[in-house]
Amino acid sequence: MISEQYKKFLSYVIYQVYPRSFNDTNGDGIGDINGVIEKLDYLKELGVNAIWLCPCYKSPNDDNGYDIADYRDIMDEFGTLDDVKRLISEMHKRDMKLIMDLVPNHTSSEHEWFKQSRMSKDNPYSDYYYWFDEPQNDWQSCFCGSAWEYDEQRGQYYLHSYAPSQPDLNWENPKVVKEIQDVVDFWVDLGVDGFRCDVIDQISKDWERNLNCFGPQLHDHIHALFGRDKVRHIFTVGECWAGDIDEIVRHSAYERGELSTLFQFDHLACGCTTKFRKKPESLKSVRDIIAKWQTLNQERDLIHALFTDNHDNGRFISRMGNDGELRYESATCLAAMFYLLRGVPFIYQGQEFGLTNSHHHSIDEFDDIESVNIYKYFCESMTPEEAIDKINFGSRDNPRRPMSWTAGKNGGFSDAEPWMPLHSRYKEINLETDRNSEKSVFNFYREILKIRRENDAILYGDFEVISKQEDGNFVFTRTYEGKRFIVICNFEDESEISVETSGKIILSNYGRDAVSGTYRPYEVAIIEE
Repeated sequence: MISEQYKKFLSYVIYQVYPRSFNDTNGDGIGDINGVIEKLDYLKELGVNAIWLCPCYKSPNDDNGYDIADYRDIMDEFGTLDDVKRLISEMHKRDMKLIMDLVPNHTSSEHEWFKQSRMSKDNPYSDYYYWFDEPQNDWQSCFCGSAWEYDEQRGQYYLHSYAPSQPDLNWENPKVVKEIQDVVDFWVDLGVDGFRCDVIDQISKDWERNLNCFGPQLHDHIHALFGRDKVRHIFTVGECWAGDIDEIVRHSAYERGELSTLFQFDHLACGCTTKFRKKPESLKSVRDIIAKWQTLNQERDLIHALFTDNHDNGRFISRMGNDGELRYESATCLAAMFYLLRGVPFIYQGQEFGLTNSHHHSIDEFDDIESVNIYKYFCESMTPEEAIDKINFGSRDNPRRPMSWTAGKNGGFSDAEPWMPLHSRYKEINLETDRNSEKSVFNFYREILKIRRENDAILYGDFEVISKQEDGNFVFTRTYEGKRFIVICNFEDESEISVETSGKIILSNYGRDAVSGTYRPYEVAIIEE
């Protein structure tokens, strides 16, 4: 039986905003908090009732805000703390929730805690980070190279799972746990409604098994953050690579007092051998993965996080769909495959009008530290042309480029030159052009979210797969209190399929009016029996 708290969360539709690239209102080429406020009515029209705001805290921006120098203040380029207070107020007026990005595993090396910690081995902050006389193992940074950095000032090595400017916090120190509790309380007191928790599985290290994640104190730490009475009501989603249902239960069963849900990333491994190497693969793989997790989460009364895109991966439509002549059909088919399931939808900016990967010819047109480092590595064994082709496919800059609001100057993002080059197809793929098109991805998204919002069978109903594993389609039902919907998604790129059913069509991306017959490539039909 779904708890009443989880029922409330199932009504959320969360839109992820990457603030640096969303909307610039002060003409400096960088998106800002006031730019988010300016677009709240647009998001409300789309059908969004919550925003996940990527980090906007004080930061030197070595990793685009995921290197935090002050958890209680705002990056100068984005505005002020008063702007965030106004954002919260304006959102709550519209019955919208604000989900902040919490980065508990590491800080910036410019954070005052680290500045103090590196000064000596016996000051109050000396054990806020992991310090050793020698590297403790062969752990590698996610951004290439050793995860251990020697600090001349302190004369010891410290651990950084990401860039050297992102030292890992030592959660074995109770003072660190209390510091992050206080950060959570600070934002909840301001009116924030929840948190997306960055790499939360890494806040406990497993030194015995030589893993920098899923350590023995992980669940104690998460419970210490979110199991307290003051914050039990907020929504929390963890970035956590939990691979089995029992571990997911330990993280997100309501009675555990830990997280509301987790992102499950299995489907993002489809269509590539590594993040930067594409491989041909059918959407059957994606269907089977999301159907598996949908079923397992349903059996345990858990919330499933429904998403295709985020700020860390190339656009899903370019990996697993058709981002060319069938871009509209493919984008809308993916929307139906994911957002008519039970769970909490997450929509990443630009996804709602079918934005694809971008294509650029020089590494100078990229900003992401991961992409720049891996490009140098690729160039050791391949030509620059081959290397840049892989970067174009997998770079985190694909979703981070400035929003394409219009086909006009700077894509309508800013009056000034944007902080990073625009999407290579912004004149073709932008919100204004899409909304005026007969084949509008935005209009389809708006309709599908309306159906979701107005039908308990979609919000809470049971899920059952009708299509067979060998089929090149995804046909499933959602049933609740005697009401039943059938969703048909043909994700064959070239082939047609035949489906016989009864009822009435309430939405189709091809304008279909007959429930039975032949379904074309990427055709979708939502049928109410």
